[in-house]
Amino acid sequence: MIKVKKEGIILEKTRHDFENEGVLNPAVYQEGESIHVFYRAVQTGNHSTIGYCKLDGPMTVSERWDKPIIVPEFIYESHGVEDARIVKIEDLYYLTYTAYDGMNARGALATSKDLKHFKKQGVIVPSMAYAEFVYRAETAGKVNEKYYRDQQFYNQESDPEKKILLWDKNVVFFPRRIKGHLVFLHRIRPGIQIVYVNKPEDLDKDFWDNYFLDFQDHIILDPVYQHESSYVGSGCPPIETKYGWLLIYHGAEETDHGIVYSACAAALLDIDDPGKVIARLPYALFSPELEWERKGEVNNVVFPTGTSLFGDTLFIYYGAADERIAVASVSLSDLLTELLSNSSSNEK
Repeated sequence: MIKVKKEGIILEKTRHDFENEGVLNPAVYQEGESIHVFYRAVQTGNHSTIGYCKLDGPMTVSERWDKPIIVPEFIYESHGVEDARIVKIEDLYYLTYTAYDGMNARGALATSKDLKHFKKQGVIVPSMAYAEFVYRAETAGKVNEKYYRDQQFYNQESDPEKKILLWDKNVVFFPRRIKGHLVFLHRIRPGIQIVYVNKPEDLDKDFWDNYFLDFQDHIILDPVYQHESSYVGSGCPPIETKYGWLLIYHGAEETDHGIVYSACAAALLDIDDPGKVIARLPYALFSPELEWERKGEVNNVVFPTGTSLFGDTLFIYYGAADERIAVASVSLSDLLTELLSNSSSNEK
C-alpha cells in the first residue's frame, strides 16, 4: 500500500462572522512557490462564502483575508457558494463551485483573469427534475440501480410542493483543452460523469437533453470498492502525468457510525481520452483517522479538493470533518507506480 503522511491542519475557523462555524474544502492553485487557496467559509446558520488565503510553500500561511472573496449574489446561490475547485485554461481561471439555494445544490462557474475579480457564469449543470433525469437515463439503457435510490429525497412526502431539482455537484475542469474541447467531471450520485463542450455557453437545455439520452456512455467511475460503496465524487482537478491524468476523488461508505468519507487516489485516465480509466486503486488513499478528522461539524470526513507539487511530493489539501483544512503528502512517483500495478483491477 502507498504511504501517505498526514501533515496536519493549516487553516481553522476564526471569529470573523463569515467563517465562525468552519473552514473547509479549498480550491488550490499553485503559482511557483506560492499557493492560492479559495476555501469554503461557513458562518452560523450554514451559510457559505468563499474565503481566500495565500501560502508560501505548501503549508505556510502568509496572507489571509478578513472578508470573503466570493459571496452569494443570485437566487440560485442564495444560501451559499460552496466547495470550489480551480484550474487555469489558457489565460483564464475557471473556478467551479456548488451553488446552494437552500434546497437545490448545483454546479456553477466563475471565471477570472487575475484571481481577484471573478465573473459568475451561472449554473452549468442541468436544471431538471429528478423524474425527468430518470426518464432520460432509462431511455438510454440500464444503468446502475443506485442512480434511482434517491427517490425519497427528491419526492419528500412531508412537503410534496417542494420542487427539488436534480443535484449535480463536484464540477471539476481538466486544466487544459483536450482535442479542442473543454472537459469537466461532475457527479450525479452515485458515480462520476464526464462532459466535453466547446464553450460553457453551449451547456443549455438541448445539450443536457441529448447528454442524458447517452447517459451510460458518460459515466467513468461508479462505486466498486467497500470504502466508496455508497457513492463517489470528483475531488481535486486532474493532474497531467506521462502515464495519464491522475484523479484523486472522494468515496463515501455508509457504516454503523454514519457516512465515512475517504480520499481515493483512485484513478489514472487516458491522456487523450479521459473517459477511459487506465488504473484504479482498490483501497482508499487515506481515511479519517485523527481526532480532528473524526470529530467536527460533520464527523468522519476527509474531502480532497486541491493539490500542489513540490519536487516529487504531492500535497493534497482537504476538508477535515467539515470544520478545518488540512494537508496530506505522498510521493507522486510512488503513487503512479502503485496505480499502474493495479491497472488490471479497474472496473468501469
